[in-house]
Amino acid sequence: MDWYSTVFELIDMRSFSNLWYWIALAVVWSSTSHWVLGVPYDMIQRAARHGGEAEIDLEDMVRINCNRMLYIAGVSGLWLLGIGAAVLTSLAMLAFWYWVEFAQAVFLLAFPMTLVALLSLNSARIIHDRQLGGTDLRKRLNRHRISTQVIGMVAIFVTALFGMYQNLAVGPF
Repeated sequence: MDWYSTVFELIDMRSFSNLWYWIALAVVWSSTSHWVLGVPYDMIQRAARHGGEAEIDLEDMVRINCNRMLYIAGVSGLWLLGIGAAVLTSLAMLAFWYWVEFAQAVFLLAFPMTLVALLSLNSARIIHDRQLGGTDLRKRLNRHRISTQVIGMVAIFVTALFGMYQNLAVGPF
């Protein structure tokens, strides 16, 4: 037996049995819940504890990121929506009609992240329209973070269940 066969027997290179996929899943959701509308969560906590300059920095950063998101959505939102829908539909068909495991893995990462993107756009619109600041802004950002974490927990749970099913149903090569 050559080393190439030995390595591929030892390390399964399919998506759901690959350790790198699960590491990527954890990193994606960890960073998504840490960065709330492009603002690190520790900045929100620091603004709540210290106020003053930290509060002004938080409001400025949120204002910049919200304006950026709303500008992009206003200029190319329909194109992004159409392309995103086409990509997700293609992935879903490859994943669940043609049963391509790599497409399943990518879809189970991309679809919940699309929900988070829509949630972020909604939060940015609310913050912009209501001109939130101070405590109200921090409450909105915390609510957004909790919603993102709930989506992440459900996504990780569904991905883990589906991944276990795939590993048990398909088995090793």
